[in-house]
Parts: sequence; structure tokens; C-alpha cells
Amino acid sequence: MEMTENVTWLTQESHDRLKGELDSLIANRPVIAAEINERREEGDLKENGGYHAAREEQGQQEARIRQLQELLNNAKVGVAPTKSGVALPGSVVTVYYDGDSADTETFLIATREEGLGATGLEAYSPNSPLGGALIDAKVGETREYTLPNGNTMKVTLVSAEPYHS
Repeated sequence: MEMTENVTWLTQESHDRLKGELDSLIANRPVIAAEINERREEGDLKENGGYHAAREEQGQQEARIRQLQELLNNAKVGVAPTKSGVALPGSVVTVYYDGDSADTETFLIATREEGLGATGLEAYSPNSPLGGALIDAKVGETREYTLPNGNTMKVTLVSAEPYHS
């Protein structure tokens, strides 16, 4: 399976939540524009803190709108995995590094947006070096990935379970 760099895997639930946020931000555009116009009519813009605050809020909202649009345009809505024993987007995996089976780590393979809701679990994106190396790995399988410093690291899959919120 080919992974392209800018594809984001989302569950239907995450997709719907982000789409809802995007829709409400877009619906709020006229409100912010009206506030900016109102503040502009108050006169001297250099002294007008309300005008500058409204402009700043508009800038932040527009940035978030662009971020959400890009995320949702590039999103693949996946079904959370139902089978155990294979690392997939949406799996909670336990691994160990460099052959040291005492040194285990458990995390969720998911985007940051999805990992936010996961209690106490670190999320590694399927597009990250570690997450990408583990995709489709079976329990007991060892994979290698490149660290940011150029070295390689071996990682062995101990377990993979579908994430249940």
C-alpha cells in the first residue's frame, strides 16, 4: 500500500467533528466581518484596540479554516481496524526497540487530530517514520526506520489492537 505524504487518515467520527468545526467557522465569517466594519466606523484605527483584536481574530480563524479545508480535502476516511495482530491506522500498538524486549512503548497510530481524544496515549502519524514503518506489520515482525539524525532503528511489534474510545 502506497502512502503519500499529505494524506491524513481519519475515522468517520473525527472527520465529522472537524467538518462541524469548519462549517461553524465559515458560518461565523459574516459576524467577524460585521464586527470589523463596526470597529472601523469608530474612527481612528491606530487607537482602536477592538478593531485590531477583531482583525487578529479574523486572521486566526481564516488560518484555521485553511488548515481544516486542507486536512479534510486530503483526508482518507478509514474504518477503524477491527482485527488484532496487525498495525493499521487506528491501532493501539506496543513495540520494543533494537531487540530490547524489556524496553516497550505503547501508542496509537493516528493523526494528531485523532490522538487528541485518546486518553494518555501518544499518537504517531501513519506518515511519520515510526508510524509508517509499522503499517501492516504483524505481531512479532521487526521493521526498520530512519531517525531524524539519519541513523536507523529497529522496532518490533509486540501487539496491535483496534483503538476503542
